[in-house]
Amino acid sequence: MDSFEGAVAVVTGGASGIGLATARALAREGAAVVLADIEAGALQRAVESLRTEGLEAFGEQCDVGDLRAVQALAERTYSRFGKVNVLFNNAGVAIAGPIWEMRHEDWEWLMRVNLWGVIHGVEAFLPRMLAAGEPGHIVNTASFAGLVPNDGLSVYCVTKYGVVALTECLARDLRGTNVGASVLCPMRVETNIDASERNRPPELGGTERPSPPREGDRELVGRVISAEEVAQRVLDGIRRRELYIHTHPEARPFVRRRFERIDRAFEALHAGGA
Repeated sequence: MDSFEGAVAVVTGGASGIGLATARALAREGAAVVLADIEAGALQRAVESLRTEGLEAFGEQCDVGDLRAVQALAERTYSRFGKVNVLFNNAGVAIAGPIWEMRHEDWEWLMRVNLWGVIHGVEAFLPRMLAAGEPGHIVNTASFAGLVPNDGLSVYCVTKYGVVALTECLARDLRGTNVGASVLCPMRVETNIDASERNRPPELGGTERPSPPREGDRELVGRVISAEEVAQRVLDGIRRRELYIHTHPEARPFVRRRFERIDRAFEALHAGGA
C-alpha cells in the first residue's frame, strides 16, 4: 500500500498506546479508522480525541480473545464500510515472573489475548480482504521478546514467539496476493501494558496478583520510545511491505547472537561424528 487515503483500518487495542497512536497516524493520512478495545470508557475517550481533530473514527468494544466477538467486529465493520484495507492486530497483555511461578491462568490469559487474539483477527478479516481484491495489509504486534528470550517474561515470550511464527507463515502464504503481512517487534514503548491486569477477567485470575512486565533485564530494555514513533514505523513498514518492523536499533546484536547460538549448535553434529 502506497497511500492510506480512502482506506479503512481496524486497530485492536486501539484505545491507548501503540494502537491509538497508529490509528491517529492512519486517520491523519486519510483513512477511516475503527478502534477496537475491551475498555469501554477508554475507547470512547480515544474516539472522541480523534474526532476533535476532524478525523474519521469509530469505536467498537471487543474482547479479541473471543472469536465470536471478533467475527462480530468484522461484520459490523464490513456492514459500515464494505471493506477493510489495514488490520492491525495489536491488543496485548503481559505478566512477569519466572516460569515456575506461572499459574495455568497466567498462561491461558496471555495465550487468549496475545496469540488467539491475532489468530481470531486473521480468521475473521483475511478471507474478506482477499476476496475484495483491494490492496491490503495485516500488521501483528509481537515484541523484541518474540525474537529473543527475555528474563522473567516466559509466558509473554511464548505468546509473542507464536505471533512472529504466525506472521512469517502468513507472509509466505500471501505471496502473489494484494495483501501483505508484517510483524511489529518493539522493545520498550510508553504504553499502558504495565497495567494490563486491569482488564484481566475474574475467571482467569482477575487482579489477584498484579505484576508489572519488564522486557528482560536492564541490559536488554533499551530506550523507552513514544507510541508515536512506533506508529510512524508501522506506516512506513506497511508502505515498504517489511516483514519485520523494528523500532530499536539496539535490539539487533541480541537477535544476531541468538541466531549465532542456533547456528553453532550444528557443530555438535560434526563433533558427534554424524
